[in-house]
Amino acid sequence: MQDLMMSVSGIRGVFGKGITPDITMKIAAQFGLFQKERYHETTDVEKITIAVGRDSRTTGEALAHSVISGLLSVGIDVIWLGIVATPTLLLSVKELKAQGGICITASHNPAEWNAMKFIDANGMFLFPEVMAEFLNRISIDNIEKVFHNINWQNIGQKREDYEATWRHIQKILEIPYLDVNSIRTAKYKVVIDSVNGAGGVISPTLLKELGCQVIEINSEPTGIFAHNPEPLAKNLTQICKVVKENKADIGFATDPDVDRLVIIDEKGNCIGEEYSLLLATKLVLRHKKGDIVTNLSSSMASDNIAKEFGVNVIRTPIGEINVSVAMLNNNCPIGGEGNGGIICPEVNYTRDAVSGMALLLGFMTERKMKISDLASEIPKYYFAKEKIDINPDEMDNILIKAQNLFKDAKLDTTDGLKFVFDKKWVHIRKSGTEPIIRIFAEAQTIEEAEQLCKKVKSLL
Repeated sequence: MQDLMMSVSGIRGVFGKGITPDITMKIAAQFGLFQKERYHETTDVEKITIAVGRDSRTTGEALAHSVISGLLSVGIDVIWLGIVATPTLLLSVKELKAQGGICITASHNPAEWNAMKFIDANGMFLFPEVMAEFLNRISIDNIEKVFHNINWQNIGQKREDYEATWRHIQKILEIPYLDVNSIRTAKYKVVIDSVNGAGGVISPTLLKELGCQVIEINSEPTGIFAHNPEPLAKNLTQICKVVKENKADIGFATDPDVDRLVIIDEKGNCIGEEYSLLLATKLVLRHKKGDIVTNLSSSMASDNIAKEFGVNVIRTPIGEINVSVAMLNNNCPIGGEGNGGIICPEVNYTRDAVSGMALLLGFMTERKMKISDLASEIPKYYFAKEKIDINPDEMDNILIKAQNLFKDAKLDTTDGLKFVFDKKWVHIRKSGTEPIIRIFAEAQTIEEAEQLCKKVKSLL
């Protein structure tokens, strides 16, 4: 258990070192029992059903069998969806009226990693307080206890459902403010890089439904990633070249579980993961007014867009569920995270790269502009990112030490330490997905942002 990363983002580790079929089976069984207790207390549901799906990682098959076995052995019914995008699984939990879901994916982590993400009956990840309760249940003291398998007459039943991807696509096509017919008429040429993840199952299909001429690269969901799976500019040189060579209108790149989206403009330039949410926000606010939600490490440009439309920005701790809950509680029409995570509540309260593609094509169509020109309308700020590899036991001491780094800045301790200056900021926090401390900075020049990051790193 000591090599597992446990946070609001799920439970993850390197396969064979932290996360194994044995430990995965036990955790899945405990999640099934956890949901059974919760829903038997509050509903008249007799049999608990959990939906299960995975991304394309090579270790996903082994872990899927373990997860399903753990659930069945404690009397939980399972709906197996196969290889699906994470947002597809979340939506399916709600639409199939299951009492929860387990997604087997390590998102943007390298191929040797895998993970489990836990979904509630509302089609959202477990709320932070519920996730904390579950993590306490499977602490070192509890998880190694043998849970009691039920007798053979009450074993859980498994069924398969391979229509989830198509239902997800249909939900996107029904977004009320999206002019699907106009997008189809535009006949955009689009390059899609699915990095051999689950996106190869859904992204090209949606784009073709939107009338696009689709050029696919790395679509086969083998789990052998063609490049580093995190969708950052330095990892996307292949798609940038293909967009330029084919004179495409736009390129889209996703991470392996399809919850993060990055745009390549028609010139073959990666315009940055921040712009995915910013551009989608501008489309949605043209049709639905309301406050927007993003996290503490997302761009100051959100404040500029909010001011343009006369709304406010609500900032939350890092973590998709924190943004989703704030959107739900404040009835917000759009939100997400600056890492390319767009949350469109018309589809579901979860980061969804495929919904993001449709919104961005809709914005191009509505404004009759190239994506590079739309991006140029957004105030330009520059990001710098650093990380410190560190023993998890030392992280809290490092953050305590860092509190006095900048006397002339406003300090926000909502999530780690965020130092806010005039037109720049730097954010220091523990990663929820890797044993590192992350440093993010944003300023009006790249030199200033990099200087902030380097200064923090040198002082820690």
